Amino acid sequence: MSSILSESADPLRAFRFAIRAPLLLLHLLIALPLTLLAINPLTARWRLASGERVDHRAIRLWSTVMLRVFGFRVKRYGTPLPGSAFFVANHICWIDITLIHSQRVLGFVAKAEISRWPLVGWLASRAGTIYHHRGNNESLHGVMHQMLERLHSGEAVGVFPEGRTTDGTEVRTFHARIFQPAVLAEAAVQPIALRYGEGGNAQTIIAFAPGESFLANFLRLLGEPSRIAEVHFLPPVQPSADGRRRLAQTCRERIVEAMSSR
Repeated sequence: MSSILSESADPLRAFRFAIRAPLLLLHLLIALPLTLLAINPLTARWRLASGERVDHRAIRLWSTVMLRVFGFRVKRYGTPLPGSAFFVANHICWIDITLIHSQRVLGFVAKAEISRWPLVGWLASRAGTIYHHRGNNESLHGVMHQMLERLHSGEAVGVFPEGRTTDGTEVRTFHARIFQPAVLAEAAVQPIALRYGEGGNAQTIIAFAPGESFLANFLRLLGEPSRIAEVHFLPPVQPSADGRRRLAQTCRERIVEAMSSR
């Protein structure tokens, strides 16, 4: 019934899906193998004139085209920190990672289930995602150790401190514990605000509907109208004596402020 109502409310959905599905197929059959070839230990050592790793540029290009296939026009505000840095963002949907990766490749911390998601899980793994089994303290300890190691080795790490995707109506409390590696490494923390639609008016549309699976959301977004996807790289926060709780609160406040801006 909901799909029928959706079709009647948006008669162009089937048309958009018919156009984008072949483009997605081409992106998978042609661009995916090329991206796979470009992500290897050799290209990880090669640097472009800008200083960016060749494999990271390949992932960014693949992610950018993927967003265009889904009808997103990306607008970036601010500049991502280079080198070793700790990035935190609000979390709406699976496409958040693709949006951030179109601008800056990070080793994300994500739930272990993502590794089994078609396509997105593959690319997330190749981009260096650190997987966490939720509710498992031993897994969390290992994740924190990996994050700290990467920061010490000059790499960037990204987390969604809300702990899970939201319905898009608000930015939930940030879990302070996940900020501990940034405090120990004394790494700069850069908040990232993600907004979909004009002024964020499509947050709840992009978000997972109650009980919606990854595949259902993936296919639904493929037929959605074209929209702006905003990624705001906000002023970084330096860890201080106030500790991880204050750090988490400050980052959340900056993201909430950016989300409410016009």
